[in-house]
Amino acid sequence: MQDSPQESPKSDIADDDLPEMELTDADILDAMQHIPGYLDITTEDFREIYHLAHRHAIGRLLGNFRAASLMRTGIDPVPHDMPLDEAAKALVRSGYKALPVVDEKGHVIGMLTETDFLRRLKVDTFLELLLNMLDAGFEFKHRCHETLVSAAMTSPAVVLSPDARFRDVVSAFHKHEGRSIPIVDSDDRLLGLLLRKDFVAAYNLENIH
Repeated sequence: MQDSPQESPKSDIADDDLPEMELTDADILDAMQHIPGYLDITTEDFREIYHLAHRHAIGRLLGNFRAASLMRTGIDPVPHDMPLDEAAKALVRSGYKALPVVDEKGHVIGMLTETDFLRRLKVDTFLELLLNMLDAGFEFKHRCHETLVSAAMTSPAVVLSPDARFRDVVSAFHKHEGRSIPIVDSDDRLLGLLLRKDFVAAYNLENIH
């Protein structure tokens, strides 16, 4: 074995993007006992090989990742000056829980989510809204057809470029509780939508909340 291990492959993946499990001497000695023959290697050498192999594997798995590879395209954004009742219909038709909001120039300026509607109706969940509606004295006090999307949307939107890397996506999803992130070009025009569930499913990242 060489006295100094070779430098690990270059990668834009940081150590804390997908943390490796730290090996104890007991772990290493137990593993070495299962390898036939005599091994002329110390536990420190074994641990160094493990670290280098882990970094190489992560670089191979995530080094070429770009947000564009997972984004959904063909998304119709919501105009900022659309009435909320029409925006609600657009949201239902889309099948998504949120849609990007654009200004008159097509720039993404916010997100319209189901939570935004609940907030306007002064409830926390749709079940709470349903229970309120079952009350004989309930009446809608919010007039959605008189309210524009710009007054209800969440703004500013957390956006990413199509070239955003793995760490950028993780960081963006940690910044807010939303289920999707608009992917935009250099002029903030919508290119697609990256769904949290698609990202989590692709890399088994159940801890991304």
